[in-house]
Amino acid sequence: MSELRTFYPEIEPYDTFQLPVGNGHEIYVEQSGNPEGRPVVFVHGGPGSGTSPKQRRVFDPQRYRIVLLDQRMAGRSTPHAASTTDLTLWSTNTTPHLVADLEAVRERLGIDRWQVFGGSWGSCLALAYAQAHPDRVTELVLRGIFTLRRGELAWMYERGHLEHVYPDLWAEFVAPVAPARRHEMQVAYHELLFDDDPAVHVPAGRAWSGWEARIITVLPDEEGYRRAVEDDQAVAFARIENHYFVNGGFLREGQLLDPGNLARIQDIPTVIVQGRLDMCTPARTAFDLAERLPGARFVLVPDAGHAFSEPGTLDALVRATDSFADGAGGSLEKP
Repeated sequence: MSELRTFYPEIEPYDTFQLPVGNGHEIYVEQSGNPEGRPVVFVHGGPGSGTSPKQRRVFDPQRYRIVLLDQRMAGRSTPHAASTTDLTLWSTNTTPHLVADLEAVRERLGIDRWQVFGGSWGSCLALAYAQAHPDRVTELVLRGIFTLRRGELAWMYERGHLEHVYPDLWAEFVAPVAPARRHEMQVAYHELLFDDDPAVHVPAGRAWSGWEARIITVLPDEEGYRRAVEDDQAVAFARIENHYFVNGGFLREGQLLDPGNLARIQDIPTVIVQGRLDMCTPARTAFDLAERLPGARFVLVPDAGHAFSEPGTLDALVRATDSFADGAGGSLEKP
């Protein structure tokens, strides 16, 4: 077995800007790596997590032109989700809007086609984008597959599922919700998170965001948890996720796994990386996708959870981006 691959060295962006995308929204965009390199866009998770410097580092900076962006109301995009409950702004934060934003960024940067890399919610948005614009995608690298089907959302946020794996952490998650409402956790949380009173929405945001932060890795990540429950970050993340989840991701049930939609991307070289022990987005969905995309390479990491930084997952992702870096056309190096 060869040595596990890990992050490339730290790099800084050579270009950053705010891009107006309409409806009062501006999104943060950055470029790093080689301006003449192979274009790739990193589609972050959540929805609502925003970008981080580590995300630049799964790509060889000598061979890639690396594009990161904060999706609507997340990270450095404005307005920030923690600052507003304006329904006009929230009604224009949907999956079709985010797909259009990716196209706006591509056009602004003068990129004809690019690799699309997405994990967790980012895999969902990457699939939605690729199915809408297959002629603009050179390759797909997908991790922790999530398509927002009702069963996937119920697994994470409704009774009878993860409460049996993490009973202590589940108790913390349900604590802000009145016992009579605990049969509809996502809807009950929506009311709490969008309450104008900080005494209501801040504890709810911390509980929602802390729940996810506690279970995304096989081993505890206390530093990640502390960052996740900082007030503004927690409220923004929780509001955006909950907004998407109570609306089914603004997708038809099973839309992204529909045979007709998948036929549109069958010829795009694709790598699917999934942690066997992923408690947030269980492997069932990744298997469903791999079964329907028989040309994709499916890597099941036996000792990994949900986070992209876990060693086996990171190794598989870096191997995938390295294999595509010089336009390999889907010729993937074996681990």
